[in-house]
Amino acid sequence: MSSITYRPRRPLARLALAAALACTLPLAPALLPAAQAASADYDIPAGPLETVLNRFGREAGILLSFPSELVAGQRSPGLRGRHEVGAALELLLRGTGLQAREQPQGGWALVRRGAEGAAAEALPAITARATAETATGPVRGYVARRSATATKTDTALLDTPQSVSVVGAERIEALGATRLSEVLAYTPGVDGAIYGNDSRYDWISVRGFETLSPGYYLDGLQLRNNAWWAVWQTENYGVERIEIQRGPASVLWGQNGPGGMINMVSKRPAAELPQELRLTLGSDARRDVAADLSGSFGEGDAAQWRLVGLLRDAELPAGGMGDDRQYLAPSLTLQFGADTRLTLLSQFLRTRAGVYVRVLPESGTLVSTPAGTRLPDSVFAGEPGFNRFDQDQAMLGYELEHRLDERWTVSQSLRWSRLDADMRQVYQTGYLDRDPADPLDPASWRVLGRTATTSREKIHSLVVDSRIQGEFVFGDWRHTLLAGLDLQRSRADQVSVFGATVAPLDVYAPAYGGDVVLGDPSVDTHTVLQQTGLYLQDQIRRGAWVLTLGARHDRAAVDTDDHLADASTRQRDHHTGVRAGVVYHAADGWAPYASYSSSFAPSTVVDPETGKPFDPETGRQLEAGVRFEPAGHAASYSAAVFELRRRNYVSYDVNYVPSADGEVTVRGLELEAVAEPRAGMNLTASYAFTPKADVTRSANPAEVGKQATAVPRHRLSLWADQRFASGLKLGLGARLVGSHRGIGETAARDVPGYTLYDALLGWDWRAWSLALNVSNLADKDVITNCSSGYCYYGSRRKTSLSAAYRF
Repeated sequence: MSSITYRPRRPLARLALAAALACTLPLAPALLPAAQAASADYDIPAGPLETVLNRFGREAGILLSFPSELVAGQRSPGLRGRHEVGAALELLLRGTGLQAREQPQGGWALVRRGAEGAAAEALPAITARATAETATGPVRGYVARRSATATKTDTALLDTPQSVSVVGAERIEALGATRLSEVLAYTPGVDGAIYGNDSRYDWISVRGFETLSPGYYLDGLQLRNNAWWAVWQTENYGVERIEIQRGPASVLWGQNGPGGMINMVSKRPAAELPQELRLTLGSDARRDVAADLSGSFGEGDAAQWRLVGLLRDAELPAGGMGDDRQYLAPSLTLQFGADTRLTLLSQFLRTRAGVYVRVLPESGTLVSTPAGTRLPDSVFAGEPGFNRFDQDQAMLGYELEHRLDERWTVSQSLRWSRLDADMRQVYQTGYLDRDPADPLDPASWRVLGRTATTSREKIHSLVVDSRIQGEFVFGDWRHTLLAGLDLQRSRADQVSVFGATVAPLDVYAPAYGGDVVLGDPSVDTHTVLQQTGLYLQDQIRRGAWVLTLGARHDRAAVDTDDHLADASTRQRDHHTGVRAGVVYHAADGWAPYASYSSSFAPSTVVDPETGKPFDPETGRQLEAGVRFEPAGHAASYSAAVFELRRRNYVSYDVNYVPSADGEVTVRGLELEAVAEPRAGMNLTASYAFTPKADVTRSANPAEVGKQATAVPRHRLSLWADQRFASGLKLGLGARLVGSHRGIGETAARDVPGYTLYDALLGWDWRAWSLALNVSNLADKDVITNCSSGYCYYGSRRKTSLSAAYRF
């Protein structure tokens, strides 16, 4: 048999189902199937019949069954336009003497004309699903059409008046990306290496501003960090799509930085998804075993389950330290009648690893030491026997949607989370001069002083977002009205030690294993953060125009108990923000737009004049752009220009006295293209031009006119891959990053730009998919950033070989 065929459930699948059900509530009402999409758009060129049918099956989301000899030597004229599944199959099979016959239980089978009955009876029953893209579902190929990140409603990207990029699971797999920063390496305006290769976190900035704090989002709910070392981790294998909204997003999402937000959408249950078992071997002794299993039960497959899991045994690039991970994500979707759907989501992640960072003195890396020497490429300034980053996190939640009538729908998302982090790290503090009177002596530039930091942190978090959505038509005006209330409560406990006695390190003869003598705790706090946000949005459509208006009011509270000082602080903030955007649908798939958006983030710095924390800092952005989605083609193109201002941030004068009148202005141009220019080929390209990312106001006049963070003037990326009819897959990518002067422009000279190459070699054969991924193909050792006398290094070459079996 060829194409995708039904397989009976195996014991492993039954075991996975039991595990998924164990994590759900005991619910047992009558179950009814969800509605199916009637038609979809296709652009499939002519070619060998088997190749064309396989592509159609993937794009339509259906399962087909036919003997290979039935289609051998046959060709298909291809398909273009919008069609229902049955009509599409009829067009694809023109001139072949074959037809697709719908099975008694809703399946499709390929038979010769005039012999349908016998052939159909010989084939197993198959359930067909022709599913159109949704904001939380899979992306067919690389080109996404819809998103909910910018609007909290399932909205076409063409109707969205702000820059949004979507990276689906298929694209993540092609890149071989294991970290969030690697997924976003080909996205405009995004820098995933501002602090180099740090094994603990994904330090990411968008449009010149960090997004790690207050936190990324998972399924539209914030993963609020502790602003220290307790940072929520995510697993790429467990996400269906990753979406980046560039620019302020507080009107819908509350406290956020001005650069934008990153929202990860979990893999969810669906009927008759292909099952997958995956094995990966790679650099740094990496060994992964992963599984993505799913199924359904109940009348009409109305109850659907999914289990995603990964087990990793690996090491970090230096010191022989472990980098092990265990991940499990069971989920279940239940359809109660025709109007109510409940999805239960959970995930559990356990990390046992060391700490690997490459932060070294600027003298000897970016520039030579006064003695003319440079630090060895292999130097690792940590302590392998001491460094540790262990983390356990659990998340349990649900998404509930109920349709009240033909106009109104209510929904609610909830997630309870717990994180327990234990971090210990030895790091360098600069050179220990043996003979400071003779800086030209190489011996003065070979020994690094070291110290240590440890931290035990726990976070308990509850996030709830309740919404009501209505659809109205008044004459030529159509409204999608959204009103919501979201609540957050996060409790963090932290005990940290800064400073220790650690033996220095001779970089030319490093010796590890010495004692680390820690000092007394420097931080012992208990912090409770609460946020309540009320928001309203109206998406108004009239003819070719789409107008989006939004407003939100937030109240935030932070209560901190300092156990060392035996003191408590109470902080209360409130903020009201607005947003407006307009899109015009011109002819032939063009959609120019313009928008205004805002953000806010509370400040914890105390005003020395009032004794109270400063007012929240804010962000404001003006953006104009255009999107283009050519009819009948799998392609999406976008261009945007913007001016973004971060206001009221805390800066310090020369005497280190704080003031909340700082301002940073960023202006830029961003281009993005995602397309399938020919059968089996995917192309992504992005370019960001940022001529200004400067401090425009500060309490310290010396900072004005300089970049607050390091933002290259030019950033360009290009990725292309081709899948041939033989099953061969080839891919090649290039990432070009321009030069800059480091954080605060404190580098001794320009940090050089660089170009890195990535590659893919794969082969699909029957149910097997093999892939060899190489990132940083030439193994370039690059400095990504510098700050105040220290420089950060990027990742070296990484190789992975994976074998996936889909059934």
